[in-house]
Amino acid sequence: MKSKGIFYMGRGDCGVCIQVDRAIVQHLDSNRYNLEYVDLTETPNRILEAESAGVKTVPALVLDGQVFHINFGADLSTIA
Repeated sequence: MKSKGIFYMGRGDCGVCIQVDRAIVQHLDSNRYNLEYVDLTETPNRILEAESAGVKTVPALVLDGQVFHINFGADLSTIA
């Protein structure tokens, strides 16, 4: 059974987010993870979900309930 992964971004054209996607996210085992991309500027209703998962900054990757803050693009408090 696949685990769920969520890649939270600040905006789709965020340079840091694009670099993280190319360097890390695209290399996750697709047989192991169902990965969802969430642009919080387009879906601000999901900011509370991200905060509840432990996300404090974006880009962030949540795998198996564990948050990985990768580099620094934006603090969640600045997105809305």
